[in-house]
Amino acid sequence: MAKAQRKKASKKELILRRAASMFREKGFSATSMRDLAEMVGIEAASLYNHIRSKNEILEAICFDVANIFNTYIESLEASEEKSIAKIEKLLRFHIRQMIENYEEVYVSDREWKHLEDPYLSNFQAQRRNYRKKFATIINEGITRGEIRNIDAPTAVLIILHAVSGIESWHRSKARISAAELEDNMVMIMIDGLRKHS
Repeated sequence: MAKAQRKKASKKELILRRAASMFREKGFSATSMRDLAEMVGIEAASLYNHIRSKNEILEAICFDVANIFNTYIESLEASEEKSIAKIEKLLRFHIRQMIENYEEVYVSDREWKHLEDPYLSNFQAQRRNYRKKFATIINEGITRGEIRNIDAPTAVLIILHAVSGIESWHRSKARISAAELEDNMVMIMIDGLRKHS
């Protein structure tokens, strides 16, 4: 019994990975369950043994990614480190997620609008809450004199949009290494935030 459940879970994980790839390439709306079944290599009818609907797939991808980011930022909130160090860690985490889990992160960032309520409202609330937590860390750094006097919500949007731009790195034929990309982005953005005496 346990073996069968493990097999089912691994098949579901494969479906989610392939779905993330297809949603990124074609978009959620243009991807059919038949397309997905073909990509996974099973009959369309068999797909429903693992997943109830295309929407369930999108929900799983979006909320799995949201949980990863929320867990990480909560661990930083509890840390006693300086705010600038927390922001650097958060930025590096975002960059690595966009490099290592590109398709899932891309889909959760671009295709979440296709979620249906109550999942849509829940996901929007999580996005807002995440940005507020990020802005709070920046505001703490401003108060402590570690960070320049800037508008924290604007800084968060700029950082998140810059990380989202890693999509073009994935498409580039003459790209720098992932490590160089991470270090360059951190240098530009963290130095831009840091208050110099």
